[in-house]
Amino acid sequence: MIEFLEEVSSFVWGPPTLILIVGAGLYLTFRLGFLQIRALPYALRLAFSPQKQDKKSKGDISHYQALTTAMAATIGTGNIVGVATAVVAGGPGAVFWMWITAVFGMATKYSEAILAVKYRVTDDNGKMAGGPMYYLERGLNLKWLGVIFAIFGSIAAFGIGNMVQSNSVSDALQTSFSIPTWVTGLVLTVLTALVVLGGIKTIGKVTSFFVPIMAVIYVLGGLTIMVMNFDLIPAAVNLILTDAFTGSAVGGGILGTVIRYGVARGVFSNEAGLGSAPIAAAAAKTDYPGRQALVSMTQVFIDTIIVCSITGITIVMADMYGAGADGASLTGASFAYFLGGFGEHIVTISIVFFAFSTLVGWSYYGEKCFGYLFKNQNAMKAYRLIFVLIVFYGAVEVIDVVWLMSDIFNALMAVPNIIGLLGLSGVVVYETKRFMKVAKEEKQQAKRTG
Repeated sequence: MIEFLEEVSSFVWGPPTLILIVGAGLYLTFRLGFLQIRALPYALRLAFSPQKQDKKSKGDISHYQALTTAMAATIGTGNIVGVATAVVAGGPGAVFWMWITAVFGMATKYSEAILAVKYRVTDDNGKMAGGPMYYLERGLNLKWLGVIFAIFGSIAAFGIGNMVQSNSVSDALQTSFSIPTWVTGLVLTVLTALVVLGGIKTIGKVTSFFVPIMAVIYVLGGLTIMVMNFDLIPAAVNLILTDAFTGSAVGGGILGTVIRYGVARGVFSNEAGLGSAPIAAAAAKTDYPGRQALVSMTQVFIDTIIVCSITGITIVMADMYGAGADGASLTGASFAYFLGGFGEHIVTISIVFFAFSTLVGWSYYGEKCFGYLFKNQNAMKAYRLIFVLIVFYGAVEVIDVVWLMSDIFNALMAVPNIIGLLGLSGVVVYETKRFMKVAKEEKQQAKRTG
């Protein structure tokens, strides 16, 4: 079974899917005139400063809470495990291709969010509901494709967004602190229940407090290493850039392997193109789809350009990626190389925080996908309850099959989502021009008043 699933996973995450995802980002980048670069400073200001229109606009949570909910789901084990795996399998140059994927992925994430807000609806419980299933149905009139996306999303949430995460936490705590897996599973289950059963408003409040803390702990640890070993950075960056175009660090110098692993792990980390994050964006209080889209775009920048870079550069600086270690153990060993046991504890604690935040974020994604399929509040409450209970199972069981199956469903989510993005790219451009005109007027008014 595992061998079969590995073959399927390799196929669905093979060149065709990766080309589709990155190609869509490249196409949207040109259609939007490299908006992700031009508007990044403004987008960051929108994301981290309260907006007056938030209070009076339709929505369930603020711009910032929508951003942190999406970041909670994406800043996860991929930032620690995924980057390490990419460097081991693809060489240091894979980090460069993660950066390239992120640049184009920002345009994809922007487009996903703008469509999510544009085509969102108010459900029977008075809450906002949106995402690929809604813009496929209401924008392209392809409800059947929306149903397919929702099926894949609701199932994937139990794997990559639940059991894989709880298993990562229990394994890390057992290895570093000898904490029994059942104890970790019980505590995680209770904490997840306290957050998830409260719905999106509770999730938004928790992630808006929780996500900045967890990201800062990890980033400060990495920056401390870089400041203390500043002389090693130029050589590490030079190796990343050189290897990105030669593949010299991979057996046989296979450049395609470098690119493949860099792109695959980049997409896995920031989820641009998978269609998950726009589900959170649809819940935001916003007056224009373009305003929330710019905020959502910053998620990829923070996730990959900042957090993944910290991991990648540290691993290359430590130069231990050819010694047999992989995944979390390689990242932990790299941090420990510079900071001793304290560095390894930073990685362990970060895995705990990152994985728990992913649990919380993906619970909302899965619930909304399930709610699209079964428009019944009791069914959605049942989904939440099952999601919480499965956390414990994931913590105490070996779940190689679950990891592979969820990896497959993640890739399958991307296909209908990319179809929606390409088919509605004209709407994305129109809404962008509409909001940029408003943003220009707001800037001029701010100058006059002040």
